[in-house]
Amino acid sequence: MHRTARRLIPVLALSPAAAGIVLTAPAAGAARPPATPRPIVHDAADTTTEQRVVKKFWTPAKMAAAKPLDLVRTRGGRTTVAPSGAGTTLMPGSATLRRADAEPSAVPSTPSTPPPPVTASPTPSASASPTATSAASVVSARSSGASWTAGGAIVKTEGRVFFTYQGRSASCSGTAVTSANKSVVITAGHCVKLGGAFHTNWVFVPGYNAGARPYGTWVATNLLTTPQWNAGEDMNYDMAAAVVAPLNGQSLTDVVGGQGVAFNQARGRQMFAFGYPAASPYDGSRLVYCSGRVFEDYLISTDQGLTCDMTGGSSGGGWFLSFNERTGAGTLNSVNSFKYNFAPYWMFGPYFGPEAQAVYTAAQNADAT
Repeated sequence: MHRTARRLIPVLALSPAAAGIVLTAPAAGAARPPATPRPIVHDAADTTTEQRVVKKFWTPAKMAAAKPLDLVRTRGGRTTVAPSGAGTTLMPGSATLRRADAEPSAVPSTPSTPPPPVTASPTPSASASPTATSAASVVSARSSGASWTAGGAIVKTEGRVFFTYQGRSASCSGTAVTSANKSVVITAGHCVKLGGAFHTNWVFVPGYNAGARPYGTWVATNLLTTPQWNAGEDMNYDMAAAVVAPLNGQSLTDVVGGQGVAFNQARGRQMFAFGYPAASPYDGSRLVYCSGRVFEDYLISTDQGLTCDMTGGSSGGGWFLSFNERTGAGTLNSVNSFKYNFAPYWMFGPYFGPEAQAVYTAAQNADAT
């Protein structure tokens, strides 16, 4: 373990091809992989009456007032509300790790280059197959956090997530993805559950833009996350999905479309990350993106990192492989998860392995009504 890591405290059906999933069949005679623990499924607003109540709850004023919350994760593993900058802090939407005992000399004054890749990265169990967008993908672009103005599918499939956490209104980000039930949103684990309890009044607003909800407000009927996040809020598995109810008789991806999704892919690739950062200098009103080649976290997680200035509110926003800037379409392969306070210019996202795939599979097979 890196010596610095010991001083940090963790905190906070369609065919696969038709659904936009990139998978590879195991080779003939290959050993069967161990069974993946089943994802945790939580009932949200699963009746029409509850859905009406949740939809009515989210007035424009409440959405405008939704803010990331500063939380402290103690050495004993307990999560409590605390002033910003004290102890180890997670803001839902940015999952910022803060080091309680950081010396001033340990905090870089200017961004440094990403750390060198570690040589012993996990070997993916499936490799990427060619996708329709890969040939036209732009891989040379680089952004550390700018408004997305190019349009395309991403402005409909990406959206803000709103929920109530311990009586407070908060926000994250999420992505509508292709799925058998046409009703799945992928986000971060702490955007559905934090401090031992699932959030309430959970909704997804695709295409949110300065208060406008051009494609409506979609209420979650089920919230799903990995067993590792559910049991111990393990940042390596900070991934979740929501199944949303139909709106006006239509399913989510029939209205906004859906991005493809892939699991068990090679690491260290070019990626685009999107989200709705709501903490200064952003205000949650617009879609922001970052892009570049990801690198391994060499401190305390198995996540990948990306140079990115997005702040609280961006958690759960999608990371995409083979992203096409002209069409705004790509393949979802991670989400915004956390930052270190001494390196705020880096964002980290979990590796989408079998656990994330199990969450997605359970979500797309769930009844959305």
